[in-house]
Amino acid sequence: MRTGLLVFFAFIWGGFDSGVKLVRTKVTPEISVLLPKDFRPMDDLDFGQRYPSVRKPIAAYTNPDRMVDFSVNVSATQWPDANIEMAQKFFKAGLANLFDNIEFVSEGIHEVHGKRLIYFEFESRVKGNPMELSQREAILNYTYIQYLVEPGRTLVFSFNCPRRIRPDWQETAQKMMTSIKIK
Repeated sequence: MRTGLLVFFAFIWGGFDSGVKLVRTKVTPEISVLLPKDFRPMDDLDFGQRYPSVRKPIAAYTNPDRMVDFSVNVSATQWPDANIEMAQKFFKAGLANLFDNIEFVSEGIHEVHGKRLIYFEFESRVKGNPMELSQREAILNYTYIQYLVEPGRTLVFSFNCPRRIRPDWQETAQKMMTSIKIK
């Protein structure tokens, strides 16, 4: 009976594991994160096509089918002090303005390896363009984003995938985000 209970609890406890093998990845000499073993760095072309931006990220990774991404960037917004509560309100308002619709799953400030980070977990929708054949459908995504606000710099950690595969990736995204180490 005891063995049966142990097996049952082991199944329940481990049964929700996404099965994605994570490995510690050194993003820079100061930043590391657990990433899925099969993630690879994005090249400039790949990043430029999918995330057009004036500023190149510190690092960006994607899975083999290029549907799930993780990136680290420096925000253009810098804070003269580390007023994290005000920054949280500012970044939430900024996110709300980026999308046609946004539904926050969770948000707050938490500590990750001794650093206080702002986090937002949400689903978003960007309307398609009926005038463009290849862009008619709305883009529906799941995102988990974190901000490390320090005097003079703000680091942004972002996980993105299509909303339809959120159930397959949400737990892994949370593990990745809480694994970030910054020296």
